[in-house]
Amino acid sequence: MGYSTLTVADHFDDQLAPIPALMAAADATTTLRVGALVLCTDFTHPVVIAKEAATIDVLSGGRFELGLGAGWMTTDYENTGIAFDRAGTRIDRMGEALDVIDRLWAETPCSYAGKHFTITGLDGQPKPLQRPRPPILVGGGGKRVLSFAARAADIVGLNVDLRRGVIDANAGPNATDEATAEKLAWIRHAAGARFRDLELHVRVHLVVVTNDRWGMATALGPAFGLTPEQALRSPHALAGSVEQIVDDLVERRERWGISYIGVGVDSLHALAPVVSKLAGT
Repeated sequence: MGYSTLTVADHFDDQLAPIPALMAAADATTTLRVGALVLCTDFTHPVVIAKEAATIDVLSGGRFELGLGAGWMTTDYENTGIAFDRAGTRIDRMGEALDVIDRLWAETPCSYAGKHFTITGLDGQPKPLQRPRPPILVGGGGKRVLSFAARAADIVGLNVDLRRGVIDANAGPNATDEATAEKLAWIRHAAGARFRDLELHVRVHLVVVTNDRWGMATALGPAFGLTPEQALRSPHALAGSVEQIVDDLVERRERWGISYIGVGVDSLHALAPVVSKLAGT
């Protein structure tokens, strides 16, 4: 259908485990890129992440993208007993994990002494096929995590603020175009000169292909705490005909520079005509 990348999340609910699922997808295809969106650094030690990610990259012929996250969904922690530390601690841990992974992928052995991780003389093997590293995605909705992503990642993911641990109507005000403009200002400021080399990603949480664009926005917008106008302009929603959705995505790319769009598996067939019109543009 023209999609470029298949991603799998890292949660403990009813889904496949990301690493074997991504390897199965890579093995069944020849050009499809595969990626984690995202692996939680609270759940897996960075030495394990580095080894598994590099292995997929080698076995897929260099088609892997590594998304890293600090954890957000409260049920992942409540159901497993994993400690749900404050956001700052989780983000610090993720930052150390990315540093460890980068060093393990380098040509020389890694020694690292941080607050959360200690590595002594470990030569990470295998090395990833993509050099200097597979693309790394870090995203979120808050200033601190987006600023970190701007400084350290290759792909910055724009999302709603997930500090409440769920996606509900309270997330709506953080999904508006005004909130997006503020997030991009944080990213641009933190990235400095490297901003021009960043790829901007957005996760779309609601997709409806319909000829009644306004009616759909009126019906669904309030459930997310948005007016119909805000719902139609949010980068986290797509509603309308194929042509209207194409126009929205082009406008968002031109206005904000967002070129990497993530949608749920339930939208793949409905959005295939959109992909056909925009892929490669």
